[in-house]
Amino acid sequence: MTQPHPTTLVIERHGTASLRSRAVSAGIRRFLRPRLAKAAALPFDDRALRRAAALDRLAARAPAPRGVRTEKVRFDGFGAEWVRGPGAPSARDRVILYLHGGGWVCCGLNTHRRMIASFGSAAGVPALSVDYRMIPAVPFEREVEDCLTAYRWLLDERGVDPAHIVIMGDSAGGHLTFATALRARAEGLPMPAALAALSPMLDMDLTDKLAHANMGLDPSDPGVLLERLVEAFLGHLDLKDPAVSPVRADLAGLPPVLLTAGSTELLYCDSELMARRLAEAGVPVTLQVWDRQIHVFQMFGPYLPESRAAIRALGRFVRDALDGRLAAAPDGTPAGLESAG
Repeated sequence: MTQPHPTTLVIERHGTASLRSRAVSAGIRRFLRPRLAKAAALPFDDRALRRAAALDRLAARAPAPRGVRTEKVRFDGFGAEWVRGPGAPSARDRVILYLHGGGWVCCGLNTHRRMIASFGSAAGVPALSVDYRMIPAVPFEREVEDCLTAYRWLLDERGVDPAHIVIMGDSAGGHLTFATALRARAEGLPMPAALAALSPMLDMDLTDKLAHANMGLDPSDPGVLLERLVEAFLGHLDLKDPAVSPVRADLAGLPPVLLTAGSTELLYCDSELMARRLAEAGVPVTLQVWDRQIHVFQMFGPYLPESRAAIRALGRFVRDALDGRLAAAPDGTPAGLESAG
């Protein structure tokens, strides 16, 4: 088998954290951190899962984002919706396939609609947001199946050119972004134009994360909660299996990738490791490191200067991908690092 030619890893460092974002981090440390610790101490039973599932229903009570248009899509056993933010065209021949985060147990169309619309507006394209089945409806390892079904539907039913699709997701959805692309590759489907993952969790073996310096720096202190999630829902799996932890997979042949993470969040080390593994596999990759930003800080939309800048950057990446400006590095490009920003 031909060995992949390593390519250059571009690291963009964005700093320094604004006063407003530092205030948000302080609030999370004071108010959210103890609640997450309390949640981690409770049993992960049906009652806890029902509470988690209620989050998306509660989000549905919020006013609809101004200027955002949606249209429901039904699949066999799950749903999705088209999301068109202000300024995005109605044509659906160039799209974002979005996979929401939520720890594989919560969130959905309602919690993520506003953020997804902002990504679509920045990129100038509509997004298909997938309401994939989660634990306990399906086990962890089957959540990717609905995501792959949605990708296949875009290709086969909608006739979208794979070069005009970017798969994107945050947190658990970032994991599913890679899992979907790897499963598509295994089934002989064409690769999308690019992948983008926001604060993804990509290594289910927590050993390195729990020993990382960010254990003491992440304002939400999610380590114990992650341990409980993995113990409760992945205990029957080999955590080092590439099908479970995408960072351990053969990554050769994946399309260009954008990874974004806050410098002090616990999951930063997953993005850092994945970026290096992608570069070693010959996949063009950019890692954006945002100074002291919280997990998926893009959710704050217009309210933080960093989230505004990150959304603009994601939009540029998607436009470049769909316009074919992210061509793979030529053979023989030397491995290395480039820093920017």
